[in-house]
Amino acid sequence: MKRLILLLMIATNLSFAQTSQTYQLPVKEILDLVDIKPRPAVRIDSRNQTMVMFDRLAFKTLEEMAADEVRLAGLRINPATNGPARANYTYGVQILDIATGKTTQISGLPEKMKVSDFSFSPDESKFAFTNTTASKIELWLVDIATGRATRLMNEGVNAAMGFPYVWAPGSDALLVLTVSADRKPRSAEKELPSGPAVQETSGRKAPVRTFQDLLRNPADEEAYEYYVKSEVIKVGTDGKKTAFLPSGIYRSMQFSPDGNYLLVQTITKPYSYIVPAGRFPVTYNIHDAEGKFLLNFYNKPLIEELPTGFDAVEKGKRSITWRSDVPASLCWAEALDGGDPAIESENRDEVFLLEAPFTGTAVSLAKTKNRYSGILWGKADVAILYDYWWKNRRTVSYLLDPSNPGKEAMVIHDRSTEDYYGDPGDFLTRRHNLNTYSLWFSSNNKKLYLQGEGYSPEGNKPFVDEFDLKTFKTKRLWQADGISTYESIIRVIDPVKKEFITSIEAKTTNPNYFLRKGDITRAITTFPNPYASFMNVSKQQIRYKRADGVDLSANLYLPAGYNPEKDGRLPVLMWAYPREFKDAGQAGQIKESPHTFVQLYYGSPVYWAARGYAIIDDADFPIIGEGSTEPNDSFTEQLVANAAAAIDFTVEMGITDPKRVAIGGHSYGAFMTANLMAHCDLFAAGIARSGAYNRTLTPFGFQAEERTFWEAPEVYLKMSPFVNADKINEPLLLIHGDADNNPGTFTLQSERLFGAIKGLGGTARLVLLPYESHGYSARENVLHMLWETDIWLEKYVKNKKD
Repeated sequence: MKRLILLLMIATNLSFAQTSQTYQLPVKEILDLVDIKPRPAVRIDSRNQTMVMFDRLAFKTLEEMAADEVRLAGLRINPATNGPARANYTYGVQILDIATGKTTQISGLPEKMKVSDFSFSPDESKFAFTNTTASKIELWLVDIATGRATRLMNEGVNAAMGFPYVWAPGSDALLVLTVSADRKPRSAEKELPSGPAVQETSGRKAPVRTFQDLLRNPADEEAYEYYVKSEVIKVGTDGKKTAFLPSGIYRSMQFSPDGNYLLVQTITKPYSYIVPAGRFPVTYNIHDAEGKFLLNFYNKPLIEELPTGFDAVEKGKRSITWRSDVPASLCWAEALDGGDPAIESENRDEVFLLEAPFTGTAVSLAKTKNRYSGILWGKADVAILYDYWWKNRRTVSYLLDPSNPGKEAMVIHDRSTEDYYGDPGDFLTRRHNLNTYSLWFSSNNKKLYLQGEGYSPEGNKPFVDEFDLKTFKTKRLWQADGISTYESIIRVIDPVKKEFITSIEAKTTNPNYFLRKGDITRAITTFPNPYASFMNVSKQQIRYKRADGVDLSANLYLPAGYNPEKDGRLPVLMWAYPREFKDAGQAGQIKESPHTFVQLYYGSPVYWAARGYAIIDDADFPIIGEGSTEPNDSFTEQLVANAAAAIDFTVEMGITDPKRVAIGGHSYGAFMTANLMAHCDLFAAGIARSGAYNRTLTPFGFQAEERTFWEAPEVYLKMSPFVNADKINEPLLLIHGDADNNPGTFTLQSERLFGAIKGLGGTARLVLLPYESHGYSARENVLHMLWETDIWLEKYVKNKKD
């Protein structure tokens, strides 16, 4: 029987106990802020005429999370539905006409809905979605003009591999992945193995990260094929069904822009026991629009052996896609250095083009100095080519002439990915007559347009620029003022006329969609503020310096009506997530607007402002390694310096009681928390959620660390709180999902750190949340997690006894 209670392991300095604990609710101040209805999810068609809004729920139920699942090749599959386990759904849908504001309630929908896999038809007169029931996945169609919903498939949709259908170019049919008609139910009897599971290495290096839910034996291989194999059925919008492609493990189907060809990717054997399905062999076949096989384009091998480093790639063809601005041409890249960043090479990649019918010789379009990262197509003689090199954090964009392959591409932007202030924005694209997206040209074809976030010391101020293709100079067409609101660009309608769909929010104003025409805005939506009782909590962006001069910032939340002179110093909860940088000057750049809405979520620390705490949220914790020095060479020292800077600054403000400060974080933030508890005495207590604490269990790299354990053992050991558990002498609350499948943060990490603290006589508490993965979804678990956190803070921070 599956457990529906938490197993809470409690350790104190004097005794250890293991108890069963029923679910608890947090105090009313927190509960009232958690149990709210989220804003709807929104999709907008490319014509900017129709907005489809989907109702959401804040949480799943524990019953949903407890549903059976099979874990195979990195996938988690619900065997009852043959779809993804733990999927996020929406629960209602309506259509809004953007021009008039009129809302259409859709007729014919099922009473109980669990909606996913939404997609507009190519002509955008219809949209499709899947509805998941307890035992199957259905395919539904909605006619936008009439608001009428129709069920196209009552059962048999196979979403185990992800999105289960693709629209035909004529908008009159869909190609749907379906469970094979002749598939028989799996036996309920446990199959005994015919022998041991065996793996063998041949002496070649094959470093891989710590993937989870992998195949382990031949029985897993059989089960994997059982769930992911599909037949492709062509389903007309009139409901007519015809066979299209035979049974296979389909990873992707993509029509050429002209709709005459279909690029089909299928996974083939041999499978792997050390990497997930994303690295299994893939066959790239080309079919005609009616499904007839034309040719085999490429057979991608199993990828188990990659060189080390984030700039490493596989040999052979990769990033195979259709060129979007012509009827039918394939584009791809191939490594010139064998995919190994350690090999010196003048050029790293070569980019190729091959036109239909794909039997000729490929054209070498360009060679890139760094790793190829994509092309934005425009027209015959204009495209934007991108490459990057992670090691030095460089990203480069080039103006490319596809009609003249021998012509050298011209550098447009060569910048650091860490330089937010220097971000020029992204080139705008829009749909054209092939129903694909390509560069947005001015009426005279001499200019393009850029849309950016507008990072600045004053906060984000999104913008739209005009870009001259001859001079490479830009002209600012529009920018949000950013004085008292944050206005983000959702969709550019006309850059010259300054017509946009934007989202506007402020500290106490819920984000809503607006139609902007120049200086005039009209509200499209009026979503209410779900946190009215919380709006007297103050929010400010604070800026301060680390001891070595690095600029830092954080969001500071203070209880409603708080006055330092009258109320004295407060207990503090600091929440952060470390990030690596190669440039100290860029590490301290401001990366958000000071005017964003106070948006709470399940893991937010801001709830405790309603409990009388000062909250230092999203505090900058840069880990910097300039030149040949790697950031992690001084990881713990920089963690402590970051924490001390935030505490010292708020102490000087008269707000923080330095004896009553807690530190917390999730994932790498939990790793940070445990390290701070081990390497300093700045904090009264810690809260670590779903972290990794023993880096010898992630020996081939983690986060932004490229080196292996054997290349930098001293770094791995010093950064491991497990190794330094004897130094953790303040109370640490460890919370983890008991089904965490995130690489590296398996549940064992928290269990082992708790065991170490327990064995060494420290103070800790381990809470394992049933059925939860890396993030937490079930209402019962989230509310209990908040209760645990509140009890911990009240006991060891607010009411701390010296």
